[in-house]
Amino acid sequence: MEGIWILERTQNDRFPYRLQIIRQAKPWLVLRTQDRWPTVGRHIFCLREDGPPAHDEVLEEVERVDIVAFHDRGRRISVVLDRKMCKRCDFLFLKKSYKDRPGESYEQIFWLTQRAIQQRRPTFKLAPPRGGTQMVVRIHSNEKYPWRFARAVTERGSLPSGDYALMDGDRILALVERKTMENLLADFGMMPILHQRLAELATHDNHALVIETPYADFLNPKKVRHYTAGFCARAIAELYALHPNLRIVFCANRKVANEWTRQFFAAVKNLRESMDD
Repeated sequence: MEGIWILERTQNDRFPYRLQIIRQAKPWLVLRTQDRWPTVGRHIFCLREDGPPAHDEVLEEVERVDIVAFHDRGRRISVVLDRKMCKRCDFLFLKKSYKDRPGESYEQIFWLTQRAIQQRRPTFKLAPPRGGTQMVVRIHSNEKYPWRFARAVTERGSLPSGDYALMDGDRILALVERKTMENLLADFGMMPILHQRLAELATHDNHALVIETPYADFLNPKKVRHYTAGFCARAIAELYALHPNLRIVFCANRKVANEWTRQFFAAVKNLRESMDD
């Protein structure tokens, strides 16, 4: 469970509902809303509640539902509720500049549903690259023939896990473990150790196990040497089964694996900077 959704009825005609999203036993977001759920083709305008309600305000609880999924993307928050209908919605947070007050801005919050998004078909924009700071990639000292990261600052150093890390000062923002086909085949002979390393890798929010060969190569008896294709298939399946949160990426070759990681790091950096705006 990601939290609790609590909707209350107020005595205010303009904002007749109060919505609370409770996470880790504390109010994470409290909004005054104009309706109890967005109708088809309509967004609900909301106001953020900055302080507790007045002691004499009458609030009547309308519903209390568990939140099964919660995704914070800075300007947009996605919520999935534990019920069959009316369960998916987004909250969009916008900053608008005052026309007559240069340098000052105010917040607009809109509550919208999946159906409303589909009907309006808004233009989707990826997080734009920021030109202010260069991407900093730390390469593990043990890497003999490291990948290259164009237009990024690279440094050598130790890492708690993985081979490449996107850095923000001393903080790791993303972590990638690199495997050639030969590396992974060798690790199949020490599966308990491999599981330990991958479990540690998966503790980081942004992580990936990037393999420099397609999955089909592990099913080719001519390429797996002393293992059988069936054994390799079962070993890889076990990685997925025992590490359900682990991102495993099979790439066509070294060049593609390098590019996938570069784009992954750039996306993490751009999204983080857009959320900080």
